[in-house]
Amino acid sequence: MCLAVPGKIESIDGDDPIFRSGKVNFGGVLKNVNLACVPDAREGDYVLVHAGIAISVVDEEEARKTLDCLQALDQAVPPDAP
Repeated sequence: MCLAVPGKIESIDGDDPIFRSGKVNFGGVLKNVNLACVPDAREGDYVLVHAGIAISVVDEEEARKTLDCLQALDQAVPPDAP
């Protein structure tokens, strides 16, 4: 099973559509993400990221719902669970 996680684009580097990348904020953690699959994405947009590649742009409400669900799952699992 694969999981894509939403994050907010903080900055974008490069003009070449194939090599364009950006810094994406995942709850305070910034990661470099390839933006080649989302050529219309802009700073401030939320994107779904899988394996370091943004695969789609999502609206802020959808991103928030997903983040809330992931947080609820995290809190439901005991810290000492295998």
